[in-house]
Amino acid sequence: MECRTTEDVRKIVKDKDISFVQYWFTDVLGVLKSFAITPSELEEGLTEGMGFDGSSIEGFARIHESDMIAKPDPTTFQLVPWRSGERPVARMFCDIMNPDGTPYEGDPRYVLKRLLKKVAEDGYTFYVGPELEYFYFKDNTATEYLDAGGYFDSRPLDMAGTLRRETIFAMQEMGIQVEYSHHEVAPSQHEIDLRYDEGLKMADKTMTYRLVVKEIATQHDVYATFMPKPVFGENGSGMHVHQSLFKGDKNAFYDPDDKYNLSEMGKHYIAGLMRHAPEITAVTNQWVNSYKRLVPGYEAPVYVSWARRNRSAMVRVPMYKPGKEAATRMEFRSPDPACNPYLAFAVMLGAGLEGIEKKYELPDPIEEDIFEMNPAERKAHGITDLPGNLYAAILETEKSELVRKVLGDHIFNKFIENKKIEWDKYRTHVSQFELEKYLPIL
Repeated sequence: MECRTTEDVRKIVKDKDISFVQYWFTDVLGVLKSFAITPSELEEGLTEGMGFDGSSIEGFARIHESDMIAKPDPTTFQLVPWRSGERPVARMFCDIMNPDGTPYEGDPRYVLKRLLKKVAEDGYTFYVGPELEYFYFKDNTATEYLDAGGYFDSRPLDMAGTLRRETIFAMQEMGIQVEYSHHEVAPSQHEIDLRYDEGLKMADKTMTYRLVVKEIATQHDVYATFMPKPVFGENGSGMHVHQSLFKGDKNAFYDPDDKYNLSEMGKHYIAGLMRHAPEITAVTNQWVNSYKRLVPGYEAPVYVSWARRNRSAMVRVPMYKPGKEAATRMEFRSPDPACNPYLAFAVMLGAGLEGIEKKYELPDPIEEDIFEMNPAERKAHGITDLPGNLYAAILETEKSELVRKVLGDHIFNKFIENKKIEWDKYRTHVSQFELEKYLPIL
C-alpha cells in the first residue's frame, strides 16, 4: 500500500473502515512505543499531532517539561496484518515535536533525519541493508529450541520455515521488500534479509521487522528474541549492516578502475568507520549481553579491520557481484539487532562522513583469519580491539566528540546516563555462576 499524503490517509481510513490508527515511535533505547486513536480523532491527529506525557518515556523530557506532540508521517501508513479483522488496524511512525511545533531533540528518529538532511544537501542518498538474526524458543526462558538446524539447513532440521514464511508475507503486506531468508548457524537461529533502502525508511522497517517477527511467533505459541547472546556456547545474533552512498543513480563508492572497485570516497568512508568503531560500539551494541556475543570464536568480529572475503573482519566489502556498480557497498559486521536502529544508523553514517571529510587513509585489507593470530601478530598488522564489555564501550563513547555531535547533547547525555545505570546494576548483581563457583569453596 502506497501512501504519500495526509489526504491519502483519510481516504484509506474511510474506504477500509479502519477501527484504530496506532502511532509508533521509540524511546532512546529503541524500544517501540505506541498508542491508538480512533478515526474520529484522526483529523486533529494528522494536522496537529497528538499530545502525550514525555516524562514517562525513557530518555525523553523531565517531568516539568513533559508535554510532547506525536506528529505522524503519512508516508509510513500501513495496515497491521496481524490485527486483520472485520475492521482493520493501521499504523504510522511519528516524529516527536515540542508543543511549539519544533522537532524534539530527544527523538531518535529526528537524530537520523537531521543527519540525512545534511547528506541530502550535498546531493547524496544513504542506503542501508541490514541482516537481522534472531532465535525462536518454545517460551521466554530460552531453554528449549524449536530445532537442531544449522546454517542453510532445511527440513527436517529446520522446523521454522512456516514461521519465516508467514513473517515474510506479513512484512510484504506492510511494504517491506525481503531478499531472502534462511536458518542460521546456531540451533533455532534464523535470518531474514531486507532489500536495501534509504536510511530513514530502513530504520522504520527495522523497527517493524522486529515487531512482526515477534507477533507471528506469538500467534504460533513460540517466543522470538533479538537478544544478542541468549545461549552460552552458541553463536550470538548479529545485524550486519550494508551501507552505500549514491549521488542520483550513481554509486559514490564505486570505481571500476580500482582493484577493490572502491572509490576514494568509499575508502575514506570505511576508514572513518574503522577509526571511530570503538566509540560508536556502545550505540550499535548497547546492552550488557551484547558483549557476550562480541568474543572470539563465534563469528562475531571483535577486531578493527577490513577485508573482502575474510568474515572474521569487522568491515567487509562483499564480492558477490564484482564490477557491478549498484552492488558495491561495505558491510559493518559488529552491530547486533537489539540496538536502536535510528541511532545506530546515524553513528555509522556519522563515522563514515567523518572519514570522507577528513580523508582518512584506508589500511590494507586483512585476509588471514584474525582469530588465529596471536596478540603480537595482530599488533604487527595494526589491528586493534573493540571494547570488551559495556563499561569499556561507555568510556569510549563518553569521550567521543563525534558521537556527541551526531546524537546531540540531549540524547548523548541520556544514553550515557542510562547505560551507566545498566552497568552498575549488572556489576553489583550476584550471578548463578558466582554462586556455583565460589560458594562451595569460600
